[in-house]
Amino acid sequence: MPTSTPVDPSAPNSPSAPNPATPWWARAARPARPPLPWAPMARAALAMALALAAGLLAHRVDLGVFAGLGAMHATMNDRVEPVRLRARRIATAVPASALGMLIGSALQHAQVGALGLGAGLTVTAFVSGALSATGPRGSAAGLLLLVSAALGSGMPLPHPWWAAAAVLPAGAVLVLLLGVPLRGRRTPGADPAVRALAAVYDALGRMLADLGTPRGSASRQVLTARLNQLQDVLPPLPRHPGTSPGATAHRVHTMYRAALAATEAATGLLWALRPVPPEVAAVPGLLARAVEGGSGAEHSAGEVPVPDWAPDTPSRQALDAALRAAAATVAGREAALGTAPAPPPDPWRLRVRLVSPGAARYGARLALCIAVGAALTAALPLSRSYWVPMTIAFVLKPDLGSVFLRSVSRAVGTVLGVAVTAAVLSLAPGPWALVAIAALCVALLPYATAAHYGLNTVVMTPMALVLLQLGGQDGAAEFRPRVLDTVLASTIVLLFGHLLWPERPRHRIEPRLVSAAAALKAYLASVVRQDGPEPRSEVWLRRTAYRALADARAEVERGLAEPPPTGRLAAEWLPATTALERLSGAVAAFAAQRRYGGRVPERAEVERVGRALDELTAAARAHRPPTGAAARPTRPHDPSRSALGRAADELDTLLAGRPPH
Repeated sequence: MPTSTPVDPSAPNSPSAPNPATPWWARAARPARPPLPWAPMARAALAMALALAAGLLAHRVDLGVFAGLGAMHATMNDRVEPVRLRARRIATAVPASALGMLIGSALQHAQVGALGLGAGLTVTAFVSGALSATGPRGSAAGLLLLVSAALGSGMPLPHPWWAAAAVLPAGAVLVLLLGVPLRGRRTPGADPAVRALAAVYDALGRMLADLGTPRGSASRQVLTARLNQLQDVLPPLPRHPGTSPGATAHRVHTMYRAALAATEAATGLLWALRPVPPEVAAVPGLLARAVEGGSGAEHSAGEVPVPDWAPDTPSRQALDAALRAAAATVAGREAALGTAPAPPPDPWRLRVRLVSPGAARYGARLALCIAVGAALTAALPLSRSYWVPMTIAFVLKPDLGSVFLRSVSRAVGTVLGVAVTAAVLSLAPGPWALVAIAALCVALLPYATAAHYGLNTVVMTPMALVLLQLGGQDGAAEFRPRVLDTVLASTIVLLFGHLLWPERPRHRIEPRLVSAAAALKAYLASVVRQDGPEPRSEVWLRRTAYRALADARAEVERGLAEPPPTGRLAAEWLPATTALERLSGAVAAFAAQRRYGGRVPERAEVERVGRALDELTAAARAHRPPTGAAARPTRPHDPSRSALGRAADELDTLLAGRPPH
């Protein structure tokens, strides 16, 4: 199930700062402990209950079941976000679901036979896979396109046959409308962008408190994840020059840019092992409370005092200046940030990704598994053959985690889910009780998805079987066939989508590392050639680099949860990932040295770092993880020495295995 919620590395059982010695199976079985998303859970339960209740009251429960499916598919893409982002996310996924349902229903209605059905689902699978490679929204749309096509090809259809696709969006609209805030009931702190900004400042305060401790790296990962979340929910700025943004959007963007400057300074201090006084580390927490207390266009938060602490290094001076600028923006005053608003997205990026080799590779991989599944379901006496392609679509999602883990978790979760459903249906509940059970299951879906894929399956299986029972089928008769179908589909994915397909870290981790190295090189170049306090483009090059590093770290951690050889290869790339993360801190420290120490870049140092990045990029493209063991320095960085010099030493040690100069 798609989810873009980042894992908090400081949370219990979090995979942050992974230890390669931890067995892969222990890492794979360990669930996360996300907070309960109360708002999406409540919307999901109410929308499912309303859809099914309307079907019962209208004596068209068959239509109610498909409307309930639409509510479930919208819930899979619901987030705690501004209404415009929720609408965009759901409006991307649910039409793909309706189109898939129309395709599957048409195949079933035309009675095309096993060969035609398999061919139709295989073509749909290729398109689904190509869409999934375009990004999170494309991944959600591609998944639901194939899942709904599989469901439409096998589920009993209402009359007329196309009504299933027509009513499916109705449940999704319920989920969307239930999240629209009532006019006049919204408080300033209820804005998701404001909450995300406050979360960034809280994470920044935690990182400042952890400077110089073993917890610093994990705190930095939390801060990067919070910045990614904030960037995703920022209100849009006008695309056309000369158009003035709204007061609220302008204010939030200004505070965001101030937070980015404070983040860079803190990252440089983390790399330099330079702690700050506790009263300074407490300032971001005060800023977070001020942001939550007054953030609308007509609101002005109180002044947050920044202590006079006499910063004695360039990085500390950069942090002091950034915190004072952030306090000014939170209080509603103008501050000299020296940066430009975020650039608009490139409209060609989606089209390039859609026709990229990665999209074609994943589309072919998914189509192969669907074709094998169609051939086996045609040859075997399966009662509901649509369950096999549907399961393949859910399991074969490498962008959502380890395929191996998802295959095993799907099989185990289905067995547990069937056991739960058997216990419930043995009580012979009436239709209204089944509606309540379905609403409870869909309410648990957002939490289960964020916690563990196995738990997600435990929740989703009873919901699917209860919907079948409501639709007039015998849910109890589906128990044994559903387990067999799930085991068959998981086996197909393991054999044809995992073991026999060349999808290894070289196709996932190494391209991410190449992208991160390129982004860091661009960020370094902008710092080196700066001719003022801070170039307007530097902040966005820095943000791009940090986000690329977070993506690389996420891919490494996914690989560590898989059995050898994937897990072993991921562990071999872990030191390089950590080295790139440390290099980002070194560049941030060097940027502070340039701005507050007046340091002139030494060409030899810049070239050494550039050569090291080129060598690491070449190693990633040649599938050769570095073998050096670069030990982290244990003493604070000498501010009189260039930060790039020590960074070059660390990279040389990693790449060549030779001691630093």
